[in-house]
Amino acid sequence: MDRQFHVSFAEASDAPIYAGLVEEQGDVPAEVRRVAEETLQEVESVLDFSAVRAPASAR
Repeated sequence: MDRQFHVSFAEASDAPIYAGLVEEQGDVPAEVRRVAEETLQEVESVLDFSAVRAPASAR
């Protein structure tokens, strides 16, 4: 999959309150995206989605 989200909100903005929370708690949205991407890649390597992704002309 080509979905890559490497820039966290804290890195991309001037949000000092958010940056403080990230410093204290970690960048939860970035971690969720990372885990979701890993899970999607794992599922795609195990399951065959070719029937779901059939071109519109083939349906």
